[in-house]
Amino acid sequence: MLWPSYIKGFKSYLKLERSLSGNSVEAYLNDIDKLAQYFKSLNEEPKLTDITITDLKSFISWLNELGMLASTQARVISGLKAFFAYLMLEDVISNDPTTLLEAPKLSRKLPDTLNIHEINELIAAIDASKPEGMRNKAIMEVLYGCGLRVTELTELRISSLFPQIEFIKVIGKGNKERLVPIGSVALKLLDIYINEVRVHANIKKGHEDFIFLNRFGAKLSRISIFNLIKSLAIATGLKKTISPHTLRHSFATHLIEGGADLRAVQEMLGHSSITTTEIYTHIDRDYLKEVITQFHPRA
Repeated sequence: MLWPSYIKGFKSYLKLERSLSGNSVEAYLNDIDKLAQYFKSLNEEPKLTDITITDLKSFISWLNELGMLASTQARVISGLKAFFAYLMLEDVISNDPTTLLEAPKLSRKLPDTLNIHEINELIAAIDASKPEGMRNKAIMEVLYGCGLRVTELTELRISSLFPQIEFIKVIGKGNKERLVPIGSVALKLLDIYINEVRVHANIKKGHEDFIFLNRFGAKLSRISIFNLIKSLAIATGLKKTISPHTLRHSFATHLIEGGADLRAVQEMLGHSSITTTEIYTHIDRDYLKEVITQFHPRA
């Protein structure tokens, strides 16, 4: 591996100073690894101080030739900028070669969503008579009812539930906490799962506070949630390609379509910038166009 000591320091910086999750840290390190792979393909092992913007532009062209999507290239560039900013901070380099490095322009693809009928069908497909059935129903209701990211769901703790005021405390990106309202349906299913199903589990030490457990009594993994969603889509014959994030998108879309304030949705989703949330207003505009077309006499 190229530059091992600096990559190790960068990893510690991301974890300790930036408070990033393990998944985010790995994504940044993978971005640096791609740059190392590029130089290895050229049989070169440059010092970090010798890397120029010309090298980085050639690297991006290489990624493009490999067929990498523009959105993925943009994320790699973001990782490189973070790495070289860290090297500047540590006085390893005196000039940042990424300063003038531009990310490819991205089209703002609207996220896939489900309508309420499709969501109800997915939840109805869960067999509540099975040991994991009530857990899975609660998972689906919390994902859709609270708009959580999949990692936020797996990290959800019993001590983060406040049923009296109908809120949950969520730990989002960068370990930022936020309070999210939770509806009566999700609360009822959580109550049944925790007090009638989970209470009988042989819980692994250190996992006592995590809400959603696997059959071994350990915290449920991200991949388990992805597999659950995939299996439900197959069971209901849903033709759309969906993931846990689809339920989060649906949560936001349904709120915006119902007239919810954009700032409130931003707060619930845990977006640091309202620009990220504004993508959902495009969906709402399409909905409004449909209403005009259907009902206005001048349409």
